[in-house]
Amino acid sequence: MADKLARWRQLDQFFAGRYRRRQFTHARGRVLDVACGTGRNFRSLTSASEVVGIDISEEMLVHARNELGRLDLEGTVQQMDAQALDFPDDSFDTVISSFSTCTFPDPIAALHEMDRVCTPDGEILLLEHRRSDAAPLARFQDWRAESHYEKTGCRLTHDPLSTVEQAGLPVEDVSTAFFGLVTTIDVIPR
Repeated sequence: MADKLARWRQLDQFFAGRYRRRQFTHARGRVLDVACGTGRNFRSLTSASEVVGIDISEEMLVHARNELGRLDLEGTVQQMDAQALDFPDDSFDTVISSFSTCTFPDPIAALHEMDRVCTPDGEILLLEHRRSDAAPLARFQDWRAESHYEKTGCRLTHDPLSTVEQAGLPVEDVSTAFFGLVTTIDVIPR
């Protein structure tokens, strides 16, 4: 799937690029990109002093390394499980993640790990998809949810805000766009 996602880079940039820029451009300092995939968020990290991307898939990281090089960003990528981050507490000024809580086997554990490695005065910035507010789109998502999960491991109709709240993390700001399909969530580390 990594090669397919890498080929869709331009299409992703067209549809999700503005949301990535809006959510991640102000990520500052040492930034951790959890479930970085092919490195799609990297181009939006213009205020970062260092970028560290982690993903469970080595195939995704091959593309992410290339993206770091193409953008000439200071950073590294590492294979790692988002639910068991191998970093000390308070290691990053900003932790970001996009379109990922829907794929984690235990998204609450992953969110707790993001919180643990983020400095108390830092921020956790999430860009997620969710079940649409528009009834026709929501019905389509409901209809495709099971087969989509079987094919991609993505929970098409999950509620990322509910997941953050279940994790007990304080939410600073939430916004939705594109018929309610896209949600940005700013979390205050504990």
